[in-house]
Formats: sequence, structure tokens, C-alpha cells
Amino acid sequence: MNPGLVRVPRAWGDGGDAMCEAAGMDLGLREAATVAMSTLDEQTAAVAAALPEQPVVLGGCCCAHIGAASGLAARHGRIAVIWFDAHGDLNTPDSSPSGNVWGMPYRMILDHGYAAVSDCALFGARNLDPPEVDFIAEAGLETSEGNLAEVMAGAAGAYFAFDCDVLDPAEIDCFMPEPDGPSLDACVAGVAAVARHGRVLGIGLTGLVASDANPSRLRRLIDAALPAQAGRG
Repeated sequence: MNPGLVRVPRAWGDGGDAMCEAAGMDLGLREAATVAMSTLDEQTAAVAAALPEQPVVLGGCCCAHIGAASGLAARHGRIAVIWFDAHGDLNTPDSSPSGNVWGMPYRMILDHGYAAVSDCALFGARNLDPPEVDFIAEAGLETSEGNLAEVMAGAAGAYFAFDCDVLDPAEIDCFMPEPDGPSLDACVAGVAAVARHGRVLGIGLTGLVASDANPSRLRRLIDAALPAQAGRG
């Protein structure tokens, strides 16, 4: 079965219009749904309800991953959420220095119980707020790819939440570039490595800006995550 694309052209923060536009890029996949709601709660419910059997979620900001995790957890039970991001997205309204909700979605997924901290990992983060550093240490959130087998053990499968600013800015056109990130080749290999540890339930790609170069780059990540199913629709 080919993956189905769920577009989420929304950004929950100040000045995120470029991310909304990026959700319209052509990835050559079967169109499953476009979700554009007026509140984040409505978006979360609508994304969860719209997920095809093998979802590829294209945002928009990282809040699109909340609905994906919610829907996949309802469908499969215990899931792993593997978060690739230059930032932690682990703030709360009380800890966030900016107040932008797009800095909170991973914490929302964990606090709502869509996935347990023990079944989750954060890779590539290099610009963390002090409260996020404290949360990672106190909660025991995994940040080492060497422990992937333990993270995914017992889960029905994994959802990849891939904020594309995890990549080096020379490798992707993204909304919030951070220096000193990994190459696209390295991230494709990392996604493939996670996929070898268990079933991949879906992948979300967020934090982008629209460009002619991005679709082929994103297809490499999708094909690495869903290698048997990612034929063009």
C-alpha cells in the first residue's frame, strides 16, 4: 500500500506563514487529506481522524505531529515517537520564552500520554532552552541512537516526527535553520537505522519553507522510513 499524504497548512506561533505554504509542496504521493482548522485541538482531532494506513504528514509546524501521534496511538496502542529536531519542542506555556505553541508539541504528546517517555527519543537537538534540558534529564528522554532497540522494544511501531531544521542549513530549505546539523545523507541513514529496529507507522515532515529543491530531499527521507511502500502514487 502506498503512503497517503496528509497536508497540515497551519503554524501555531508568530510569523509561520512560510511553513503553511510549504505544506502545499508536491511530494508525488497519494493525497489523503488537507487539515486546516481554526484551533489546535480541532486540528489534532482532525489529523487523527484523517490518517491513512501509512501516513506521511506534511506541515506546517511541528504541532501537526500531535494529531499523528494521537491517531496512531488510538489505532495501535503503545507507540514509539522518534523526534528529529534541532530544538526540543519540550516547553510548556509556563517555560516557553517565546510563547509560540510550536515549541511545545513533543511535550504535549508526552503529557497527553500518546506515547511514554520510555518509548521516545530526541535526536539532533542542539538549541535547547534550560527547562527543556532539565526535562530531558529528569524524565530520562533518550538522546542516543545507540539505545534505539531499548526505546522501540515493546512498541507496536514508531512514528517519525522530522522537523527539517535538524538538518544542516545547506541541506534543506527550512523555516528555523540552525548551524552545525547533520547532512541529509546522515539523516536518511539514521531514519533507515530506526526503521530496521521495528515497524514504521508513519512519518511527519515539518518546519519547512517551499522550494523546488525540497520535494526530492523529502522523498529520500520518506523512502528510507517506508522503503517497501513508498512508491509514487
